[in-house]
Amino acid sequence: MADTLRRLVNTSSYSVLQQKLESWYKDYHVISCEQSLTRCCELLEVTSKVQGQLFTILNLTAQEGGHYAGVDTLKSRLLPWLGSCFSMASTSVSPDTSLNLIQDNVEKDRKLQQLSLSHESDMLKMEEQLCSTRIELDSTRQELADAKFDLDSTKNKSATTLLATEDEILHLKAELREAYEQMELYKRKLDVLEDYERQVRLLRDEVTFLTAEKSMLQERLVRSRSPSPLPRRSSPVRSESPTRAQITSSARHARLVSRFSDLYAIERPEAQSLLHRYVDDLETVQKILFIATVESFQAAKLAYRQFKLRVRKTLSPTHVGPETVEEAVVDYIVRNLDLYDVQKSVDDVINAMNVNPRISFPPEVDFLLISSFIRDMCRTAFAMQTLDPPLDLAFSTDGELYNDTKYRRSYDSEFTAPLVSYHVWPALMEGDMVLVKGEAVTRRGSLIPSRSRSPSPGRLSTSRL
Repeated sequence: MADTLRRLVNTSSYSVLQQKLESWYKDYHVISCEQSLTRCCELLEVTSKVQGQLFTILNLTAQEGGHYAGVDTLKSRLLPWLGSCFSMASTSVSPDTSLNLIQDNVEKDRKLQQLSLSHESDMLKMEEQLCSTRIELDSTRQELADAKFDLDSTKNKSATTLLATEDEILHLKAELREAYEQMELYKRKLDVLEDYERQVRLLRDEVTFLTAEKSMLQERLVRSRSPSPLPRRSSPVRSESPTRAQITSSARHARLVSRFSDLYAIERPEAQSLLHRYVDDLETVQKILFIATVESFQAAKLAYRQFKLRVRKTLSPTHVGPETVEEAVVDYIVRNLDLYDVQKSVDDVINAMNVNPRISFPPEVDFLLISSFIRDMCRTAFAMQTLDPPLDLAFSTDGELYNDTKYRRSYDSEFTAPLVSYHVWPALMEGDMVLVKGEAVTRRGSLIPSRSRSPSPGRLSTSRL
């Protein structure tokens, strides 16, 4: 009996009944009818189990008291209570199993209550986190709105700036068009001026020729008026009257030599300054201009020979006069230097420079930048071929021995170096005589160029012509 009473005490059945009653009373107005009936049945089941345990204790206590012990108590209290139509629910389990079930139920209820408490605490924490998240979301929305406002203001400013920039670009384009138009106008004026200068030079040559012819006619007139000895038979081979080319040879010679010096002193620095904007290496720029000068002479000499052949072919069938066909051809070329197709020579020079192995290939710049310099050089070289003897450039090659009669050293040269590193300007020759010195750069360590690479047949033939 003591063990059964102890187990009943340990299960705390009455405290569980009290908690269930309080919980039911607390949730009575919230839960549904089905849930209320379920809880009432649970209370009845627990109450019946507790009453079954109490009846077991009552039976054991009566047995321990003997046959007559406790009879009065049973008669005075138990029998009247039973007589009030209370029927105790019979149980199909043993007392120990019933106590274990009660204990398990109590444990489950305790765990369920703990889970409910932990769930409520988790819900509170989640609500707190949700509130903090909402606050952060509100702040983020505010920041997003501020950023959108700043972006809109920046877009408006950018649009305004873009419109202003477009207006400036349109204004600059208009100014550029005007500048191009003025440049074209100046070019046309310059071409007209060059034509005028060419006509003036032709007229001067005509005046010189006519003056010389006048003096010759005056001398013949004086001779015809003076008494002369008996006439001698003269050879009908040719007359001694000079042609225009022969009369103006010295003047043209001096003018062309001066022009060659002007090309070095004026046009070459301008072309060098123009190229130096696109090529940083001054040595490369000077090499480009030197090669352009040499190629211009080669192209002009070839064009002169072709032009001379065409003129000879045209004049030979109909030529009559005291001068020879060769003199007549040269005289015609001197009178008609403006018929020289200088643009074709410029194109040939640029094409030759594009494949020249001494300049970086592909070229660092477009050689059309110095087409004006090449054109002036071709015209001068073409006119030099009409002289007798014609003027030409001295043969030069990198690594050659420096010759003081042909060249002068550049300011950045090593004056004790015996070899030429590269040439800046060629020397002008009349046969074996140096008319105008060239310019070369001498430095120590300059190597003699290798003979293993031979020039192409086309270039070789051009250099020999």
